[in-house]
This record gives sequence, C-alpha cells and structure tokens, in this order.
Amino acid sequence: MHRFGRMFRLLALLSIAIAAVAVFLATQGEESPAVHSMIAAALAAGFAVLLGSAVMTIVLLGARSGHNEIATPQIHEEGKDE
Repeated sequence: MHRFGRMFRLLALLSIAIAAVAVFLATQGEESPAVHSMIAAALAAGFAVLLGSAVMTIVLLGARSGHNEIATPQIHEEGKDE
C-alpha cells in the first residue's frame, strides 16, 4: 500500500498539471472564455488522467506482487498443460 500511495501522489500531481494545460489550451481560442467551460475542462482532463493512472497503478502493482496469479489459478494451470 505504501508504494501505491507514493505512485498515486505523483500521478495526482501529473493530473493537476495536465488539467492546468487543458485550461490554458481552452482559453487560447476565445477572447473571454466562460468560467464554467474552464472549470469543466479542468475537471474532465484531471479526472480522466487520475482515473486512468489509478487503474494502471493497480494493475502494475498487482502484477509485481503476484496477486494476479492468486486470483486466476485456473488460467495459469491451463497454460502449463499446453
């Protein structure tokens, strides 16, 4: 859990940076952008990156720790027979 927390904090900082870039890019096209569109762009980009990075972190740590083999023993036993 400690490694997950450390990786997730770094990825949360990455999602904040990507949300800031998304707001910057959304404001470049218009002279006076609406506040609601800037908030929506920040939340959408930040949440999408945060959710994707959380799922990939869980998959990565599960594969490294061996939890995937414990959860699916039948699949691994079938592959050994062939």
